[in-house]
Amino acid sequence: MSETFNSINHPFSNEITIGGQSYLYFGGTAYLGIPQNQDFIDLYVNGIKKFGLNNGTSRTNNIQLGIYDEAEQVAAARYQAEAALITSSGYLVAQLTVNALSGLGKVCYAPATHPSLWLEAQPASSKSFSDWKIETTQLINTSAEKNWVLISNSMNNLVPEIYDFGFLKEIDLDKNLVVIIDDSHGIGVNNSGLSAYSNLPKRENITYVVVASMAKALGVDAGIVLGTKSIISKLKGSNMFVGASPPAAAGLFAFIHAEKIYPSAWTKLQENIDFLSKTLGSTWKSTPGFPAFLTDKLKIDEHFLKHNILISSFPYPSQNSDPINRIVLSSWHQKEDLAKLVAVLNF
Repeated sequence: MSETFNSINHPFSNEITIGGQSYLYFGGTAYLGIPQNQDFIDLYVNGIKKFGLNNGTSRTNNIQLGIYDEAEQVAAARYQAEAALITSSGYLVAQLTVNALSGLGKVCYAPATHPSLWLEAQPASSKSFSDWKIETTQLINTSAEKNWVLISNSMNNLVPEIYDFGFLKEIDLDKNLVVIIDDSHGIGVNNSGLSAYSNLPKRENITYVVVASMAKALGVDAGIVLGTKSIISKLKGSNMFVGASPPAAAGLFAFIHAEKIYPSAWTKLQENIDFLSKTLGSTWKSTPGFPAFLTDKLKIDEHFLKHNILISSFPYPSQNSDPINRIVLSSWHQKEDLAKLVAVLNF
């Protein structure tokens, strides 16, 4: 694909223009179309007028903007957690979480865990998640070690596959588990537009901590942690949290007041997913409710390109690998966009 596609100079949307040529765009991670949602943009602008462009002071400064505590309270209630922590990026919340909590037990990584959750080098694993959960259950139950920290994504957004954590109920009750889950691609999309936190199996020996970037479906440049009050309190005492500047207050103002925008965008996304799911053949892999559709057809991106359609296509898992080709839907896609996509598929 031409190098010119690596640099555009306008916002992403369902349609992008490069070199004077218009293309339908089916890629990215703006699943709810928030960057082009005018109601959300209006909220953001109102937030800028109210709070300014940014806030360079830490959350421990003696003068505070009250909106940060408010946004955390709203987020906790919205995603059904006891408490929440919000900071400037998904990477930061992941790093401060694993650094603060990894000492609570023996660390065990699931396959393909996002790099933001790595403590040092990439954890070596070629297993599937299904194989890993069987081996991990056996490992923990037969070990003399009582305290464990399990670290995983909530899903593999590339395949795509939403992980089932029901296996945790099979781990002996005398084992204490802290389970850290990255829900960056799921929050706002999966679990009826909530997060992975409310859908995890509850057991007395398990403490869950869900981290996520808010910059994907939620459209806010920030990171969030969902957990118990004691865990959130511990994280807020970490050096990383104390030393970091918070996200722009304007984005959180929009997030707080978007309680009707998100569900509406989610409903539109599900309509788009349902339409395409009924249309695509068995050669495309998907998972119910998630807007990515994977194919093994090599060079299908070139076929789409001939018809002025850009899909998600990049080498994976390494730069020397064959491209992984996916159609990624968003709430900003209209019926006519999907009709053209289907027409090209059947060409």
